[in-house]
Amino acid sequence: MSETDGLPVYSRTALIVVAVCTMLATLMQALDSTICNVALPYMQGSMSASQTQINWVLTSYIIAAAIMTAPTGVLVAHFGRTRVYVVSIVGFTLASILCGAAQSVGQIVLFRLLQGAFGAALIPLSQTVLLELFPREKRGMAMSLWGIGVQVGPIAGPFVGGFLTENFSWRWVFYVNVPFGIMATLGLLFFLKETTRNRVMSMDWLGFAALSLGVGAVQLLMDRGEEVDWFNSNEIIIEAVVAGIGFYVFIVQMLMAKKPFLSLNLFRDVNFMLGTAMVFLVGTNSYATLALLSPYLQNLAGDPVMLTGFLLGPRGIGMMVAMVISGQVLGKIDVRFIIGTGLCISLIAMTSFTRWTPDVSEHEIIMNGIIQGLGVGFVVMPLSAIIYTTLAPELRVEAAGVFNLMRNLGSALGIAVTSALLQSNTQINHEIIGSVVTPFNHALHSGVVGVFWNPATAAGAAALDSIITRQASIIAYGDNFKLMLLATFLLLPLLLLLRPSKNEVELTPEEKANAAH
Repeated sequence: MSETDGLPVYSRTALIVVAVCTMLATLMQALDSTICNVALPYMQGSMSASQTQINWVLTSYIIAAAIMTAPTGVLVAHFGRTRVYVVSIVGFTLASILCGAAQSVGQIVLFRLLQGAFGAALIPLSQTVLLELFPREKRGMAMSLWGIGVQVGPIAGPFVGGFLTENFSWRWVFYVNVPFGIMATLGLLFFLKETTRNRVMSMDWLGFAALSLGVGAVQLLMDRGEEVDWFNSNEIIIEAVVAGIGFYVFIVQMLMAKKPFLSLNLFRDVNFMLGTAMVFLVGTNSYATLALLSPYLQNLAGDPVMLTGFLLGPRGIGMMVAMVISGQVLGKIDVRFIIGTGLCISLIAMTSFTRWTPDVSEHEIIMNGIIQGLGVGFVVMPLSAIIYTTLAPELRVEAAGVFNLMRNLGSALGIAVTSALLQSNTQINHEIIGSVVTPFNHALHSGVVGVFWNPATAAGAAALDSIITRQASIIAYGDNFKLMLLATFLLLPLLLLLRPSKNEVELTPEEKANAAH
């Protein structure tokens, strides 16, 4: 390898090996964003966990990845890109092994936190390495391929997760990362040249730590609230106080520090504030839907795990198609029109979800998933473009980081909120339905009903309780989808407040790929 213009020049063999290993690392991280969803009911059963507890497997990973993305640049400057990249892959792989070997909910949540923390750097570093590998005239092609590769993971995740869970065990949705991790580590160790270290580069670590503390405490509060009766619990009060202190210190540090973790100029921009608020709500709906549909299809509809993965996969195809189309028309059509179209498509999907019963057809599940994917795809990339419209160029990198952070936070909080509502609403609905199911209800004493569902007998009471719980769950799922429908509808008026400029920002290939992720 030789140096040209400050960048290493790779031999053909080295270039191919590094490019392949980079894509393996990207695929490994992207796959994990959806591969666990279909296996959650199996994890829940094997660990005797509640629905809320098992959803921590999803939220812990998302939160850790969202928080730890920010210091990637500083870590690379201090330790070197190759070191950070390899350590991230090795850590992610080891955490995956620990997740697969976990024996309790507490263990798997802890190991998922580690997995998310180590995996946070994989996407930005993969992108950086590919930009270095290819000359300027081929970077657009490289980033387009990378963006498609990033989308293959979420699409393939449900299929792969369903296959591994049905034919082996849910533990293999984590063990599958091991061969990818080993190959990527060896290839990068031998062929990726280290970068120059710059120890002068600094970061507002106090602001970062305070924000991380606040976000982590809020997520823990939302995850645990339903189980410990919210603010009747000292635990929730303590978590609320810790969150308040964290956000307070973060705001003070942002106002007082010479170089704060986040620039105040970001928050003076209307488009940026509206765009991040909108992507937060889009994130809540997007991931929460997947977290709800997997147990719905397996526990209520009785679909096997492999079929569930097949039914959920096409959602990612719709998203990828929409992102490709929206990337082509950005700059040619008013961005607000593209976003509005995506929101209307999402409303169609959400409206259909609210009417579902467990006997919903496979065709409708697939088509509705594709429609929802199209809606999300037509919203996310145009939103990532419009936040740059009125921002100064030097703020664009920071804005992209905050944009992705808010989308991930929305995803984690959406899963936590819908899970808590599902549990509480199921209990409420059970009580309402059960209030009319008594031994004094004459309809329960005649015919087949009197034989199997007679509340005066132990067997009949148990059968009745089972069917009431099932009906209560169906109603609770519908209520959650109605809430997400309302949240999507409330985004439409915000479009009127967005301010497109005469010369709307055209996303670079790198920024389009980031939006795809």
